[in-house]
Amino acid sequence: MSELKVPNDEPTGLTPRVDAAVENLRAALRGPLIGPDDPSYDEARTVWNAMINRRPALIARCRRSADVRTALRFARDHGFPVAVRGGGHNIAGTAVCDAGMVLDLSLMRAVHVDSRRCVAHVEAGCTLGDVDFATQAFGLAVPTGINSTTGIAGLTLGGGFGWLSRRHGLTIDNLISADVVTADGSLLHANENEHSGLFWGLGGGGGNFGVVTSFQFQLHSVGPEVVAGLVIHPLEKAAEVLRVYREHATALPDHSAVWVILRAAPPLPSIPAAWRGRNVVMLAAFHSGSSDEGDRILLPFRSTGTPIADTIGPRLYTVWQREFDPAMLSGARNFWKSHDLAVLTSDAVDVLVRHAERAPTPQCTIFVGQVGGAISRVPPERTAYPHRAASFKVNIQARWTEPGQDDACVAWARAAFEELTPHATGGVYVNFLTADEAERVTAAYGVNHERLVRLKGEYDPANVFRMNQNIRPVSGPSTIASWPPPGP
Repeated sequence: MSELKVPNDEPTGLTPRVDAAVENLRAALRGPLIGPDDPSYDEARTVWNAMINRRPALIARCRRSADVRTALRFARDHGFPVAVRGGGHNIAGTAVCDAGMVLDLSLMRAVHVDSRRCVAHVEAGCTLGDVDFATQAFGLAVPTGINSTTGIAGLTLGGGFGWLSRRHGLTIDNLISADVVTADGSLLHANENEHSGLFWGLGGGGGNFGVVTSFQFQLHSVGPEVVAGLVIHPLEKAAEVLRVYREHATALPDHSAVWVILRAAPPLPSIPAAWRGRNVVMLAAFHSGSSDEGDRILLPFRSTGTPIADTIGPRLYTVWQREFDPAMLSGARNFWKSHDLAVLTSDAVDVLVRHAERAPTPQCTIFVGQVGGAISRVPPERTAYPHRAASFKVNIQARWTEPGQDDACVAWARAAFEELTPHATGGVYVNFLTADEAERVTAAYGVNHERLVRLKGEYDPANVFRMNQNIRPVSGPSTIASWPPPGP
């Protein structure tokens, strides 16, 4: 064989390259280089969302920043489009591209905790579970998301919110610095004093400005025990339950958060067998203070009606961080639609409940994540992430297993989204955007979009990093819909 083969025999516009160039790249990397003929190829190209079925030409599994620089240089020199994979969890599937180069960081999973300074150095291939495991050994944590298999890199670069965010801010509000390989192959250390514009853009601007290979985070004392759990009611009681929820949620202190989940009851040990698979409304409650304080603060959410189950109590923070993993396993087909809400109005509640009743599969979920608190006290222009005034983030998660259900599930999510639109702010969390929502990127960045466009023109004028929710420079190539770009 004398030429590099591109999978699927599809036209790519790429000039064929001799194997020697690929072998030179393979020899230069510390990590493995995977091509279509490798036995591990299909596993390496698979991401969390089974709707994504892209076939890259090469996958460079990087072990160091030097690997990233070497593989990026090869991709640039040989005309390959570039995708960057951290945890591979992104709903839009941006971690993999057709007929291009994937820079796979999943082998870069070291975490170093400086407990004296309350700082963590985290490599970009880590999952949230990796970070929690290392930091909780010292009774410390960084605010992240709610699913332990999510990649820390993608979560952080989009903003990052979860149970601790009302008390300690978004993940990006706790970012001290980052090491970044930029489009020209430079390795930069960005913080508030060095490359400060780039550092600002990393605070919610996604992967638009380079490949972050490591992060430094501020840590906070958390746990090891917190007060957390679920209060579960039949869906027909949702209106009553959510009226009480709405009344008390706005009065919660910053170290508490209660989220709403509408879906078919999953097969959890805490749920009576007779209710599994039936539609329910769940209040997921969290408090990072003392047990006695948590019991008092969360009591109003537990004393409404007669719940099917109430599991609130002391538990390890690391255990609670894995609570929803079984509902978010890799391998299902997913399509999401999302809105920011300032107020959870009665009309909005009616929309959510009505569409929860119509969910086409038991895995389909509508969740309402409570934000605010410390998040809202940061000015919108302080970071690239602008939507500080939102009180709730609604994510309509269509989830199923059979391709024959695609149309019904996508239609369900879109219908719920459209009906909820009049009650929303117009803002959206960039990490919740699907691949067909390029027109919402401007809304995701709001007042900061123009500054991000200028920053993109400074650090990536050729739009090398466009396999993302793309911030397009004025003269750069278009978004992922145009991939791969025309060849020479």
